[in-house]
Amino acid sequence: MVQWTSAVGTAQLARLLTSQQDRPAGPGTRRPPAYRSLADGIRLLVLEGRVPVAARLPAERELALALSVSRTTVAAAYEALRAEGFLESRRGAGSWTAVPAGNPLPARGLEPLPPEALGSVIDLGTAALPAPEPWLTRAVQGALEELPPYAHTHGDYPAGLPALRATIAERYTARGIPTMPEQIMVTTGAMGAIDAICHLFSGRGERIAVESPSYANILQLMREAGARLVPVAMAEGLAGWDLDRWRQVLREAAPRIAYVVADFHNPTGALADEDQRRQLVEAARSAGTVLVADETMTELWLEPDVEMPRQVCGFDPAGSTVITVGSASKAFWAGMRIGWVRAAPDVIRSLVAARAYADLGTPVLEQLAINWLLSTGGWEQAVEMRREQARGNRDALVAAVRRELPDWEFTVPRGGLTLWVRTGGLSGSRIAEAGERVGVRVPSGPRFGVDGAFEGYVRLPFTVGGAVADEAAVRLAAAARIVASGGSGGAESPRTFVA
Repeated sequence: MVQWTSAVGTAQLARLLTSQQDRPAGPGTRRPPAYRSLADGIRLLVLEGRVPVAARLPAERELALALSVSRTTVAAAYEALRAEGFLESRRGAGSWTAVPAGNPLPARGLEPLPPEALGSVIDLGTAALPAPEPWLTRAVQGALEELPPYAHTHGDYPAGLPALRATIAERYTARGIPTMPEQIMVTTGAMGAIDAICHLFSGRGERIAVESPSYANILQLMREAGARLVPVAMAEGLAGWDLDRWRQVLREAAPRIAYVVADFHNPTGALADEDQRRQLVEAARSAGTVLVADETMTELWLEPDVEMPRQVCGFDPAGSTVITVGSASKAFWAGMRIGWVRAAPDVIRSLVAARAYADLGTPVLEQLAINWLLSTGGWEQAVEMRREQARGNRDALVAAVRRELPDWEFTVPRGGLTLWVRTGGLSGSRIAEAGERVGVRVPSGPRFGVDGAFEGYVRLPFTVGGAVADEAAVRLAAAARIVASGGSGGAESPRTFVA
């Protein structure tokens, strides 16, 4: 019986492997044999989830030709992986990836650590903060008071509670973008919104243009939906979008959808200016591309003098070109899984009709809680608490990384929750792997790119501050030393840390 369930193409695997560039070895540093480097590279791709478990690998001869190495080197690498439990083979069926018995399956997204691991591992994997109390408790209490009338219904509201749809529409209108409740659908988080949009507009094999880098979980969602991702490089630093590149991609690739984060982009923190927004909407309209604008970070400016540009949908108020996605998860709390879509009424009707075959609707109690916050002024006070916390965490993390890792480069964003860091010539994937051993979890740059891009980066979210930020930087520096020396990291061990 064949044990593999998918296959990795020779060209794809070669591209992923050659992207793993480490700092050149210094004097006296011993490089591992070629087969060992190849085995380590494949193992790292499996551990990061960029090559799936149970994926058939190319034949030895094919991979040797693609990598310009001897077949003996590939054969030795495969044999080392089999000995370590990361590869299984059967005559006539080939070789496929595996994980050793007792090891957890690798995560392909950025799932948070389980609570029991938080005492020994500092989690920089998820850009999410604790709930801003007392506002969570007050919102739930307010929701409970409003719940009894809804308890006498079936509880399924595929478009969302009418009261919350009206409240969200009023907020857009107050910002100068006239919006009717019929233009709003409430979803289970922003991920649920984008999943519904992709299924409606983009069938398997359809092209979707994405910023490069972009949010890792959305990229994975689109891959698993069968989309063909077309990356469009961001401008340097925090300059936002490169409009010439966007026009070229929209004209030549004709993607069905384009996904962008204009407000404090995840992961770079860039804020697209008003002229960039206008030009991108015009280019998408000319190309017949649906522009999906993710606004989950839009309220997280961290400096009082930041002037927020008009929302992307402000350049397409009818919603014929721009579909807007919002969420309470980043601005309020990730445990409150409430998102929404703003689009033309006919698009909303299509999304609602398709939802009958997905999740039927979003939990009523959580919708009532968000509606209470938005209707009473609690939202603004809770988000201001969130800004203060994120600002303090950002400043502490920036200072700690600059002190412990002076070779790492980044530009400090003026909003959002993430720092995009160039790792001084080291492999971000290898730093992430070494970090797991020294007690800090950090996502590597390639998770935010397409086909192995951004190997020299990691993303650091502003989720810890004070002494925890200092300790996180110390552990990251230890991971960087392991990678720079080519060592196994056996001498480094995580310390229990209680904030």
